[in-house]
Amino acid sequence: MKSRVGGQRVFNARMSLTPNHADAEPLTRHCDGQLPSTLEFLRRMVAINSFTENAEGIDRLGEFIAAHFAPLGFDAIHAPATNAGFGSHLVLKRRWNPDAPTVALISHLDTVFTEEEERRNKFAWRQDGTRIYGPGTNDIKGGTALLHLTLSAIREIAPAAFAATNWVVLLNACEEVISTDFGLLCRAHLPADTLAALIFEVDGGTHDDFSLVTARKGRATFRVTVSGRGAHAGGQHHRGANAIAQLAQVVTALERLTDYAAGLTVNVGSIQGGTVTNRVPHFATAELEMRAFDSTAYEGAKRAILAWNRDGDVGSADDDGFRCRVAVELTNETVPWPHNPGSDRLFSLWQNAGRDLGLAVRSEERGGLSDGNVLWDFCPTLDGLGPRGENSHCSEMNAAEGKEQEWVDLTSFVPKAVLNATALLRLRAEHPVAVRSESANS
Repeated sequence: MKSRVGGQRVFNARMSLTPNHADAEPLTRHCDGQLPSTLEFLRRMVAINSFTENAEGIDRLGEFIAAHFAPLGFDAIHAPATNAGFGSHLVLKRRWNPDAPTVALISHLDTVFTEEEERRNKFAWRQDGTRIYGPGTNDIKGGTALLHLTLSAIREIAPAAFAATNWVVLLNACEEVISTDFGLLCRAHLPADTLAALIFEVDGGTHDDFSLVTARKGRATFRVTVSGRGAHAGGQHHRGANAIAQLAQVVTALERLTDYAAGLTVNVGSIQGGTVTNRVPHFATAELEMRAFDSTAYEGAKRAILAWNRDGDVGSADDDGFRCRVAVELTNETVPWPHNPGSDRLFSLWQNAGRDLGLAVRSEERGGLSDGNVLWDFCPTLDGLGPRGENSHCSEMNAAEGKEQEWVDLTSFVPKAVLNATALLRLRAEHPVAVRSESANS
């Protein structure tokens, strides 16, 4: 069947992962019926540029999303980011019941694409078969649309459970730069006994399965600065202490810390140094990052990098013994989200729901960061709840060079929403006391 979204024809197709359990039929019918409006919601979000540093666009998108969730009973709180150059975080809450359990559903507002980049690469809403291309279709506006579809399905099919749950929707204004203030904002709005933090980043599966995220690498960034001693390269080379030569020694050693078997990577991303070729360079700098899944490997690598904060091995040939000085600064840090019982328990709940629905569900670790990195140690956390897609952060299209723009698979919305709703209702059923209490008071 086909329907129209934003003046374009879209395939209301069903992937091979169609839920086939009888209990899923009402959810599936509802989600099928809501798919055109879900895609229209996504189309309108995609049309709003929300590059992280476009504060006006971020806030306009936040207002639009808040208005779309209002019919579900959500009130909006717009919380300015700590960085004044960013837009406001968005918190959506329904009337609070102190006796009801809380579930957090998390997305973000920003993308990595500037307006100029979108225009230059003609990167806008475009449908090709079951793929929808456009900025944020995959990361993460498609996840926000699926989040809304999931909640609307629960409200329609299980209104008592929907009403007896404190649903808190939180959208980060600057997730792409991993700001620490959003994690603090989440903790301020969520009770300590929150049942789950569910993050609607893109699903990592294939056409034949779904893949949810149960662990992510941590990331630390560093700046290495080497102070050498300048000298005339021809007449007094012996007096110089070459800062670039010293930095080359440092970055070579740091790159060797990479251990794929341990899930540890070190990447030197940029180097600068020196001025002109007839001068022994007196300074050099490098920027690098380190990532690891395992906390022990992460901390060990961090110590090894910071251990270079010392006198170097490269010095002048003069008798004064001058040596280069190496300074290492930790510039930013997001600790790993390791495997843990809370995430594993949530994954088992989703996997078992998938098995009963005839849907294959597997888990994965991801090297990229998400808001899960700052929430997993606060409450049980599961990621990858969004739709399936590919090419996040990619805006170029050139088949000859193997370049393809970011896209989302529209056929993944319905089965993924059914899976999420089914698992959420089971999670909610594990905590029946609040439901009985609310029923008694109604």
